[in-house]
Amino acid sequence: MIAHVRGTVAGVAPDGAVIEVGGVGIRVQCTPGTLATLRPGERAQVATSLVVREDSLTLYGFCSDDERNVFELLQTASGVGPRLALAMLAVHAPDVLRRAVSTEDLGALTMVPGIGRKGAQRIVLELKDRLGPPGEGADGLPGARASRQAPLWRDQVQSGLVNLGWPVRDADQAIAALEEDGTIGAANGDAVDVAMVLRAALRKLSKQ
Repeated sequence: MIAHVRGTVAGVAPDGAVIEVGGVGIRVQCTPGTLATLRPGERAQVATSLVVREDSLTLYGFCSDDERNVFELLQTASGVGPRLALAMLAVHAPDVLRRAVSTEDLGALTMVPGIGRKGAQRIVLELKDRLGPPGEGADGLPGARASRQAPLWRDQVQSGLVNLGWPVRDADQAIAALEEDGTIGAANGDAVDVAMVLRAALRKLSKQ
């Protein structure tokens, strides 16, 4: 198993990134939150999970070991493949998923595209004793998650939204709305978690 990849970010696309390791460009599929922390030309490290199929080898990248572990656990539920597991982590952070499963919050789970009420009930039934309670996650790998005090958080969030196909104007409006309603911790950028803000912005844009 390839546990992590460390190297220079060669490029970032809406659904993944290419990280150059020893002269070889390795493509990893990532959540929007992880992509928002990767900038071309800079070094980064992402936790990875290799999914092997008869006709393909796909490497998925995450900003922490915990996110990678949750990704793999989600796939032990019936009907949850790697793409749906990735979508779940794009909408919710690992601890939010743990809380949703442990409290049987079907509404939170059905926020994920592709999960209906019956699917959410099945996920709760099969994963309730596997994901564990909120707060058990490990810290992120160095260089993968943006610093909570990163002054470039706004540019990273905007870039992540634009990479997903949203116009710059809509991205800026979503960020401004999050500042106004208090979702973002501080107006000057202190204590801002880029991945969390990106997820919140996606939820806000999806309601428009």
